This record gives sequence, structure tokens and C-alpha cells, in this order.
Amino acid sequence: MKKVNLKTIVGDCNKELRIGAIEDWPGAVNGLQVENGGYVTRLAAAVDGTYATARKAVDMGADMLLVHHGLFWNKSHPWTGRRYHFIKFLLDNNLAIYSAHLPLDVHPTLGNNIQLFRALGLQREKPFFNDKGRFLGIRTSKRIERQALVDKLHGILGNKVTLLPGGPETCRHIGIVTGGAGAEMELAAREGVDTFITGEGPHWTYALAEERGINVLYGGHYATETFGVKALADFLSARHGIPWDFIDYPTGL
Repeated sequence: MKKVNLKTIVGDCNKELRIGAIEDWPGAVNGLQVENGGYVTRLAAAVDGTYATARKAVDMGADMLLVHHGLFWNKSHPWTGRRYHFIKFLLDNNLAIYSAHLPLDVHPTLGNNIQLFRALGLQREKPFFNDKGRFLGIRTSKRIERQALVDKLHGILGNKVTLLPGGPETCRHIGIVTGGAGAEMELAAREGVDTFITGEGPHWTYALAEERGINVLYGGHYATETFGVKALADFLSARHGIPWDFIDYPTGL
């Protein structure tokens, strides 16, 4: 069984994802969140770092779990009750957890956005969705019938796609921001797309889509963000020759 130093894996992730250079939302912690005894023999990847996915990772024989949504988003103390049992489980089972949120969303080859973009067969990506001085998504120009795009997205995600049909029946300018960007639809519309693909959004965005004349496709927060952790695990596996598994633990959201 091949053993790779944990610091080597973490260093590769930090460098490839530019962890220190990409500002995330307040409270998000990117990088190594929990360390193990120092070596990695098998990777697991999951969208969410939870007690449930950690148990599945251990069952698979993994000693490192790569996640998109990590353990820490705000003050997370005290470590009592279920949280105590969670951290004790990680330590008892020698499971490290590494998290990458926005750095994994925006990565030009491994990121959730570009991976979904490529899966849809789109080409010639351009930066999109400028928020606080950074582009969080990608866009392109392509003529495709709206229902055909909905069907294609459904086939890729294997998840219900909710359509807000506020725009034209023939899409020409398509933008993608995976995850929960629906509430920021106004920004997408201002940047000139007629079709916006994201994960989820609130109820009131239906009326806003009609007002702004934009199609919105909600593919599910979870479903649109399964791509990045898989790509990262595959990247590390190819570099270091260690196996990996994906933990599919959908939330339905």
C-alpha cells in the first residue's frame, strides 16, 4: 500500500487551488481543517464535510476526505454533544479533512464551474459574474433551445432541474455559477446573459427572472457542486498513485 505524506498532499492542493490568494466568504476556512497521523493511502471526496460523509469515508478505507463545504463557517464551539462525537470519530479513525470552497469553484480546470461547462459541451468560456472584484463564474455564446438545455442539464446532473422561463425560448448567452447564486440573479442579468445556470435560489427569484427577461435553471446546490471534488481527487490520484472514491450523499437541495 502506497503512503504519501499528508503535508505533500496539502501542499499540492494549496498550490494548485491558490488557497492563500483567493478571498472567500467571511468565516469560510480553506485548506487542511483536521489532520491525521501524517500519511495518506486512500482519498475520499464529498461535497459536504459532515459526520455522515466522514463515516462513509472511513468505511471506504480512506484516511483523507476532500470536501467543498468544510466544517467551519463561523464560531464553532463548544465541541460538545454530537460535535464532540464527530471530532472524536475523526481522530479515532485517523481521517484528515481538507476543504476548498471558492478556490475550487473558480479553478480554471478543476473547478465546479468549468467542469459543468465542459459537461454541457460548451466552449470558448469567458469570465462572468464579477462580485467584489473577482469573477465567480463563466459564460459563453451558444444558440440552443431552452428546453434542450434543460434536458441536457437534467441528464448530466441526474437531478430535477427547475426552470424559471423569464427569457427567450432560444438561449444565446449562457452563464454558469454553481451552488447558491440564484439570489444574485440581478448581477447575472446586468452582465448580459439571457440564461443563467446555478444551483438554487429563493422563491422571489421567479418574479425577478420575468422582470429581467432572463431564463434561470436551478439544478440543485448539491448536484451542481459534485464536479470539483471529483476533479481534485482525480488530480491527486494521478500525481501520487493513490486510489480515491466519491461519496455521493445528496441533500436533494
